[in-house]
Amino acid sequence: MSTVEVIILAILQGFTEFLPISSSAHLILPSAILGWRDQGIAFDVAVHVGTLLAVILYFRQDIGRLTVGWVQSLGGRHSTDSKLAWWVILATIPAGLAGLLAADYIETYLRSPWVLASTTIIFGLALWWADATAKQQQSMEQLTWGQALFIGVAQAISLIPGTSRSGITMTAAMLLGLDKVSAARFSFLLSIPIIMLSGGYQASKLLAEPTRFDLNAILLGMGLAFISAIICIHFFLKVISRMGMLPFVIYRLLLGVGLIIFLGWFAA
Repeated sequence: MSTVEVIILAILQGFTEFLPISSSAHLILPSAILGWRDQGIAFDVAVHVGTLLAVILYFRQDIGRLTVGWVQSLGGRHSTDSKLAWWVILATIPAGLAGLLAADYIETYLRSPWVLASTTIIFGLALWWADATAKQQQSMEQLTWGQALFIGVAQAISLIPGTSRSGITMTAAMLLGLDKVSAARFSFLLSIPIIMLSGGYQASKLLAEPTRFDLNAILLGMGLAFISAIICIHFFLKVISRMGMLPFVIYRLLLGVGLIIFLGWFAA
């Protein structure tokens, strides 16, 4: 990979992992449109580690409280923090199972520009619908186990490229009545175990088939993904209640339509 490719792909991963616009689409598209070679498993692991470290650092206080609450719940002491910790675990199960059962099928048949274009538009409209019609009066601390499981099932659907993990989990949360900031916070906390699982899966493939890799590109990619993810999370949470989801919906629709036009022109 060239330095330019590393910089572009790492920054895209950092920003789009947490914005509701699909990180997978933005990592696949440059290769499909510009003819770049696949970045490789080692680079995928590196940028996932970068975004994981970013969300853990940003939510370190929340993670600390949830961890203490979860441990205390094992001894019978229950609290709002312990409940949220269990809900994060519960909501992770559907995506974990879907990844085990369908990862190879998705990798083989669904990582295409046409799928990306379709899901970008469809789930962009779903995000607009949730933002425009849902009551959004509930805080994250008021989540029930049924609501957490519903958000978890939505997260499983995000394995389809172009869906956007953060986008569909925020959509589901808002449809259930969570306010925008609470929907985003739960989505970000929910990203921690799923990024760990995804990164672990990629790392297992790397260990199974060891290959040579550029250490400088790995470290640069990890660092840029970390920095861009921190910036993204901070400003997204600051402005989301004021600006809503419409800018991201418009971006997704433009991206999806533009991709369809490009594919149609290329096919012709």
